[in-house]
Amino acid sequence: MTTTEIKTNDRRTAPATTVRSNTTTPRLDFAKTAPKVFRAVIGLDAAARAGLDPTLVELVQIRASHLNRCAYCLHMHTTDARKAGESEDRLHMVAVWQEADHFFTEREQAALALTDVVTRIGDAGVPDEVYDRAAAHFEEEELAHLLALILTINTWNRIALSTAKRAGTDER
Repeated sequence: MTTTEIKTNDRRTAPATTVRSNTTTPRLDFAKTAPKVFRAVIGLDAAARAGLDPTLVELVQIRASHLNRCAYCLHMHTTDARKAGESEDRLHMVAVWQEADHFFTEREQAALALTDVVTRIGDAGVPDEVYDRAAAHFEEEELAHLLALILTINTWNRIALSTAKRAGTDER
C-alpha cells in the first residue's frame, strides 16, 4: 500500500477496502468533464430544495454526508449551515441525532431518520415505520421534495468521493 492509500473496515460494509487519502489531487473535474450531467444534478438539487426549510435542508445534507463519509460535502454544508445561523451544538449533534434528539424538533428527527434509511437503503430498505413517521410530519409534496433532497445529496456525495474532491476546496 502506498502513502496515498489507507485501509478501512467499517462494520457496516464488506471486507476492508483501499481508499485514497485526503492528500491526493482530484481525479477529474466532474463539472468540466460532464457539464450536462453536472447541470442536471444542480437542477435536481434546486428543485428538491424548493419549499423545504433551509435549516432542514442543511441538516439532511450534513447527515447523509456523515453516513457516506464525504468530508468535502460535510465541510461545505456545515459551513453553509453556520452562515445561515445554525448553532455549533446542533451541528455537532447531527452525527448522533438519535442520542441527542432533544436538539432537534420532531419534524427534523423524522427527516433525519428518513435520511438514514434512504442513504443506507441497501441495508434494509425503507421501513414502513420510518416512512410513516416522515409522512406524519410532511405534506405529500414536501415529502417528495425531502426524498429528492436525500437522493441528491447522496448523488453529490458519490460524485465527490469518486472524483476525490478535497474538503475545504469548494468555492464558497
